[in-house]
Amino acid sequence: MANNTNNNTSNKILVPEARQALNQMKLEIASELGLANYDNIDKGNLPSRQNGYVGGYMTKNLVRMAQQSMSGMAGTTGQQPGGTSQ
Repeated sequence: MANNTNNNTSNKILVPEARQALNQMKLEIASELGLANYDNIDKGNLPSRQNGYVGGYMTKNLVRMAQQSMSGMAGTTGQQPGGTSQ
């Protein structure tokens, strides 16, 4: 494995004001995936698959939010009447 000494990672938050919202989203998604108390768990003891699910679902939700914003649907939650997802 290559030694990455570059501090310019892809995990850098580009809008620091969004940090709290991103952390909240991460905790909510982890909870939905059955990873209670995710903020206090030693992530090194979790299988990479579980950590990957959290990041993957975050990305999926962020892309959905951006698409809704770009299409003029920023006020919607992504749910249709009756509680079903789009």
